[in-house]
This record gives sequence, structure tokens and C-alpha cells, in this order.
Amino acid sequence: MDTDVVVVGAGLAGLVAAAELVDAGRRVIIVEQEGEQNLGGQAHWSLGGLFLVDTPEQRRMGIKDSYELALQDWMGTADFGRDEDYWPRQWAEAYVDFATGEKRGWLHDQGMRWFPVVGWAERGGYGAIGHGNSVPRFHITWGTGPGVVAPFERRVRAGADKGAAQLRFRHQVDELIIEDGAAVGVRGTLLAPDSADRGAASNREQAGEFEIRAQAVIVTSGGIGGNHDLVRSYWPKRLGGPPRSMVAGVPAHVDGRMREQAAAQGAHLINADRMWHYVEGIRDWEPKWANHGIRILPGPSSLWFDAEGRRLPVPLFPGFDTLGTLTHLRETGHDHSWFILTQQIIEKEFALSGSEKNPDLTGKDLKLTLQRVKAGAPGPVEAFKQHGEDFVVAETLSELLEGMQRLDGGELLDVDRVHREVLARDREMDNAFTKDLQIAALRQARSYRGDKLARVATPHKLTDPKAGPLIAVRLHILTRKTLGGLETNLESQVMRPDGSAFDGLYAAGEVAGFGGGGVHGNRALEGTFLGGCIFSGRTAGRSASRAVV
Repeated sequence: MDTDVVVVGAGLAGLVAAAELVDAGRRVIIVEQEGEQNLGGQAHWSLGGLFLVDTPEQRRMGIKDSYELALQDWMGTADFGRDEDYWPRQWAEAYVDFATGEKRGWLHDQGMRWFPVVGWAERGGYGAIGHGNSVPRFHITWGTGPGVVAPFERRVRAGADKGAAQLRFRHQVDELIIEDGAAVGVRGTLLAPDSADRGAASNREQAGEFEIRAQAVIVTSGGIGGNHDLVRSYWPKRLGGPPRSMVAGVPAHVDGRMREQAAAQGAHLINADRMWHYVEGIRDWEPKWANHGIRILPGPSSLWFDAEGRRLPVPLFPGFDTLGTLTHLRETGHDHSWFILTQQIIEKEFALSGSEKNPDLTGKDLKLTLQRVKAGAPGPVEAFKQHGEDFVVAETLSELLEGMQRLDGGELLDVDRVHREVLARDREMDNAFTKDLQIAALRQARSYRGDKLARVATPHKLTDPKAGPLIAVRLHILTRKTLGGLETNLESQVMRPDGSAFDGLYAAGEVAGFGGGGVHGNRALEGTFLGGCIFSGRTAGRSASRAVV
């Protein structure tokens, strides 16, 4: 044996698994098809949001949360109902227990800290047992994605210094080595060195071959969001037809190769039609990779219109139901939609996904972070307003609509309808009561002091010159996460289609549907992707360490 365990993929789940193996006294080799500059994978690019339950941060914000409420929200959101949901359901119960109990303290002990204002993502709007978070649970890590990766990278590097861990980059795994029905290693292609920036496409020039043998293999190779053809091939009918045009929320090397290869060699791939893509994507004006898209994390005040100018129905308001909105928009037959808002709204309510778009939080700059509660939009948001190809800014509604029509897709707009909708909405603002449920929702949101302080603008008329200028944003579908994956039991062992465990093979992170082959079920509650990598990576590392003789 070349090592005790080989881990395929140097993203967050792989680093967590390797850190646990090193701490258990095992030898581990991590193989990664990209260069060292991509260590940490997609977690590096994230905002660092974590789903946590009943925390000091919540209690300081006046939020009462509990395991029972969180589990109710998770199960109502997941809507498990398939025969293959047995292990995903077990993982869901275990993960909510982890998020309520050990998770925060364990991460805190490793040096992780969180922004004091807890965010309220995926608010739902369908009733108490339906989709959505009943209370704010989105805890942004101080340091964002890099801050999440750092403790585990540090532990792995310490293991490397002691000779217990090796990081082998530009190693593309092409197949598992299987002998007598058990995974005993990997083999693949050595790729030529490449100094491309993090996220940018790297070469696939072959420089040799490799083979590594071990007592166990942990697959942590990520999802499929960078492979749009594969995304379309698994696109489910319940979400409408697959988009013709999408922007890429992840780099091209998030290609699903290893997941598909493992399935071809006997691993059970389940829930492959469950996926998580955003509908608030905008093209990055300073892209890190080809077709790079950034997600707007919106507050609830912007009016949302489809490509033809029809306002989206209740409760498809910004930030309430990602997949419900995606499904509705796919039924329109168009790949884009629109926000209409004001300068006051963009200043208070627009945040951008990505560590690189939040230099204050990523750089742990307290002084710069405090600027978020003052007048003016955050610098990266204002830069998008000025330079982004999807933004239109105008002083009057008529001028705004004319500008929208000049963008690709704008010719589809029924401008008279949009004009009527905006003015009708503004008439509702003259009283404290309203029949417009979006206005009621944003007023209710401000009863949470976190939203009132830093997330939801004071309700106002969109056509009020004092709130201007007016802004329109063309929104694209943004590929992001894979909710299905390799089926795993609660020990992170990969399962075979006949229900037996695949000896020697483990999986964690997105390739395992973040645990079980689909811990989120049909929908997700946000802040659960990084946490899923951490929990399943930890489980895989600990389980594999026990299996090593």
C-alpha cells in the first residue's frame, strides 16, 4: 500500500476528511486534478454562510430557535418521498442534530468566528410545515469561504509537515482500482503543470500516468455545475425545460467526471435529477473564469418580473423560494427575468455571493464592514451598477423601461404592463395596510432587527425621486449545486445498487449529495452546502480511519 487512505479532491470535504485521518494517526494522500492554487475548491469562493441552530448569535438578535423547529423546516423543505430517500433522511436528521449541537463549538474551537447579524435566507411562504426557514439561521463566517477552509487546510498542512499527509496536484483520477469487489486505490493521468489563476481553465495536457494503492478511497470530487451539458442531461421535467443559456457559478473543472466514473464502476448514484441553481445570476464584469456569473443575494423589496414583464406571483419574492422561482420562470419559456428597484434598495438590500465580492468580510476588516450599515452601496455592488452589462439606471420609469428594452431580451417586455404594475404597487404605499403581500412581507421582515439594521430598506415608493435613481437588473440562471449524488450510509460508505456497502469506498461533500446521496431532498435551506461538506467530510474521515488495519 502506498498510503492508508487516498482522498480524491482537495476541496472542503476532502480537506476535512484528510484532517480527521491525520488526527487519527493515519497516512493520507490527497489527489487533485487542479493546481495548488485551487486548494479549497468551491468553498474558497463562497460567502461562508453556515446553517446553525440555537446559537449565541441568534439569541443576541432575539431569535428563538430549536432542534424541533429546524427539523420541521428541513423536512418540510426536503419533502422526502422516494424509496431512495432512506439514507438521505437519516443524514438529514443527523445533520440537524449536528447543526444544533456540536457544530458551532467544534468549529469555534478551531478558530472560526461569525458575523453578528444572522441572515434570513429561503423564507418560504407556504405555511409552517412547508418550504423555508422559519427564523434566520444563515451565519456568515468572519473571513467568508477562505475562513471556512483555513482551519482544515492548517490541520492538513501540519500533517504534511509530519509526513502523514501528501498533497498531489495535477493528478486526474480516471478510475477506481477495484479488486475482489473492494476499492483499493485509484489510477489516472498526470496533467502538465499549469499556472492559471484560481478558477481559470487549466490545460489537460498529459504528462504521464499514476497509480496509488490504499486500504480505503474517499471520493470528494464535487458536483457537476461547471459541465452545463451534464446539467442539462439530468435536468428534471418538474423544473420545466432545461435553459438554453446559463451563466456559470462554478469553474469548468467542476465537471462531474469522478461521480460518473464511480457510478460506472458500481457505486449507486441517486437523485441525480435534484439540483440547485439560482435565478438571480448576473454576468461578472471582472470574470475569474469563462462565463462567470455572480449571484445577487437580494432583500425582499425589489419587484420581480419575468422576461415579458409579468410580475412574479406570491410568494416568489426575492429571497423566498429559489427552486419555486426557477420552476415558474422555466414555464415562461425564457432564460432571464428582471428586478426593478431604487438606489435606496440597492444600498440596503443587495449583497453579492463570493468571497472576492466581499473584501470587508473576507479580509476581516471591521472598519470596512461597519460601512455596510451606513449610507451608500457597498463598493463591489456599486461597481456592478456602473460596469455590469445587466444593469440599467435611469431617473424616471419611462427612461428605465427604454433602457431595459435596449438590452438583449428587452424586446420581449410589455412595457405598459410593467409601468402599470409599478404605479399600482406604489399606490399601496400610501397606507399602513395593503393587499400586496410583498409589501406586507417586507414590513414584517423589518420586525427582525437584523433585517431592519442591515438588510431591508425602509418601505417607499419606487417612483419617489428621493429614493432614486431607478435601477433594473437583468437576471440569468446561474448553475451552482448538485443535490443528488453517490448514496452513502451514515458511515459515509458508498452503497451499491443492491443495497450493500461498497467495500473500501467512501464519499463526502457534493459528490455524495452532501451526505446520503441527497441530504437536502428536493430543496435546500441555504448555509447547508458548506456545512454538508464539513459534516460528511468529518464522517468519512473518521469512518475510514476506523477501517484501516
